[in-house]
Amino acid sequence: MTTSLGKTGIWQISAQLDPELAAEVEKLGYGTIWLGGSPPADLAIAEQLLDATRRITVATGIVNIWSAAPGPVAESFHRINAKHPGRFVLGIGAGHREMNDDYRKPYQALVDYLDVLDAAGVAQSQRVLAALGPKVLELARDRAAGAHPYLTTPGHTRHARAILGDTLLAPEQKVVVDTDPQRARETGRDIVGRYLQLANYTRNLERHGFTAEDVTPPGSDRLVDALALHGTPEQIARGIDAHLQAGADHVAVQVLGDPLPGYRALAAALR
Repeated sequence: MTTSLGKTGIWQISAQLDPELAAEVEKLGYGTIWLGGSPPADLAIAEQLLDATRRITVATGIVNIWSAAPGPVAESFHRINAKHPGRFVLGIGAGHREMNDDYRKPYQALVDYLDVLDAAGVAQSQRVLAALGPKVLELARDRAAGAHPYLTTPGHTRHARAILGDTLLAPEQKVVVDTDPQRARETGRDIVGRYLQLANYTRNLERHGFTAEDVTPPGSDRLVDALALHGTPEQIARGIDAHLQAGADHVAVQVLGDPLPGYRALAAALR
């Protein structure tokens, strides 16, 4: 990858992002802003955040191939990259069978989507794939700059690194900046439990050490503690570092609860 992500970035639903927050997290030293929630093909929010900042990278985490056609996405990529050279990364993914009515052969659909991006001149070095299982991790290695796994643990990071070789690995990690374990788990479980309705996530978690009981909604304490780290900023930073030690190049940190105070509290510990 030719674009610098830094060691840590923030991951936030696009609707919760604005230019003021972008400018603040840039000042705090984060390297990348990841746009969650399947932003539309015009990628206007990415452009707005780049316009409001000077050096931070903006990445999509991810554009959903079922809701954003590749032609318009490629046009948006070139518009943004011409205005902010090297500061934008296009993350794409196949979403979830349970949430997309026209879901079909997701692997082949990803390949077809990448073919259109190639034909439109979207640089492989500035795109990543949402990847969990071996087959899509291999696709991320061969047809993109790397992978952006979501809802994973350092164990999955270690597994993904073995497949990806030297290509980029940038997992997402949820955190709750709260030293009260019960309250922090409630915050984490409220979000984590929503993803346990999606088979691709539960299958992946079971492949990497969790039981069927762990992944049954709303999730066991063990699962929630792993997927939504909690504690002091220093304790959370050690959990983030576990991904880096397992082979991640970058970790996209998603603060649950009130995001900006959390990112402020974590900034020094993550440096």
